[in-house]
Amino acid sequence: MSDDENNNGDSDISAPANEAEAAPDYSAAPLKDLNDTSAAPAGNAMPAMDEQDINLDVILDVPVTISVEIGRTQVPIRDLLRYSQGSVIELERLVSEPLDVLVNNTLIAHGEVVVVDEQFGIRLTDVISPSERVKKLK
Repeated sequence: MSDDENNNGDSDISAPANEAEAAPDYSAAPLKDLNDTSAAPAGNAMPAMDEQDINLDVILDVPVTISVEIGRTQVPIRDLLRYSQGSVIELERLVSEPLDVLVNNTLIAHGEVVVVDEQFGIRLTDVISPSERVKKLK
């Protein structure tokens, strides 16, 4: 059967004449100015919010992972394969040094271990400023 015979079926599908006809027109709605109060309804309107509050509300429920690092070390695979139960791995951190507090693997603070109702916790002793965190990203 030739291509012409295949196309002579009872199909309702027709190929568009050009690419412009094939692609639907998706256009974005105009952006609203959140600071413009002229279009705000009166009466039972929500109280005015700062732009910063609006931006934070979007992310406040996003979960993050907080972890505490007591230390690190690098060892050759040869030594790693020799470890067994009871082996001690020496870390590159002194006992008196504060621990690193990480949020999604980004250092945000230093702290010390505390015990609360038979559970470990961490008391923050130094919180890194946002500007310092941004400098470390560069």
